[in-house]
Amino acid sequence: MLLGACKDKKPAQDTIITSRQEVRKPQAPIKMQEYRQENTAQWLEGNYHILLVRTPVDSLPMVQDEIGQKYVDNRIELTITRADGSVFLKRTFTKSTFASYLDDDYRRTGILEAMIFEEVDDGRLEFAVSVAHPQADDEFIPLEMKIDSAGGLTIKRDSDMDTSGNGIQDDDDDDDD
Repeated sequence: MLLGACKDKKPAQDTIITSRQEVRKPQAPIKMQEYRQENTAQWLEGNYHILLVRTPVDSLPMVQDEIGQKYVDNRIELTITRADGSVFLKRTFTKSTFASYLDDDYRRTGILEAMIFEEVDDGRLEFAVSVAHPQADDEFIPLEMKIDSAGGLTIKRDSDMDTSGNGIQDDDDDDDD
């Protein structure tokens, strides 16, 4: 008994804890939820109702991220009606509508994320459009789309948008308040 108590004790070994990082595996294709935006605009000497509906569509080409996760792309339906209920414009948009304004990366890996009505500007209805990398809040191409009184569309990249994330737009206007 005494011999067991006097026996040399082995030094405690340092325990090294390593976290095992799980490799993210693709799951079923991910869809954004549907959304609906309704606005009224005073335009062309009358009130116009603007309805935007985003819907994920399984039949559109899916995009994949770097681990192979698939994402369902969206279509956005725009309906503009006059005060009497007659339809001024009804059109469906997909990412391919905006393909010529995107680089190869966004044509291949982006989805049509959003379209929102912004304002009436210079006699045209103005909308903000974004094509984004899925699951990346700050990775998108901002586009500006305007509709004229004949239903014609003009689209361009939105270079006036504040993309710094600080909420401050850089203007050359000096406001002395």
